[in-house]
Amino acid sequence: MSKKIALHVGGRRFDVDVADDFASFLQTQIKNDFNIDGNNEIKALLQAYVRKSYDLFVQEQNIQTLLNKCEDLE
Repeated sequence: MSKKIALHVGGRRFDVDVADDFASFLQTQIKNDFNIDGNNEIKALLQAYVRKSYDLFVQEQNIQTLLNKCEDLE
């Protein structure tokens, strides 16, 4: 099953279909990053992208640190 999530950016409505098990997580993230009741400027979209990219960067660093620790244990 899929669920449709809507977001207004730059005066346009965008609908995204996502899997049900991902939908609740995505809705929470969108509420944290965007105005879900109105329009969002393109700048807000770029800022959210940069924040999420930074989160991914930190996560990748943490994974690499854990991998290095596991290799040291061998």
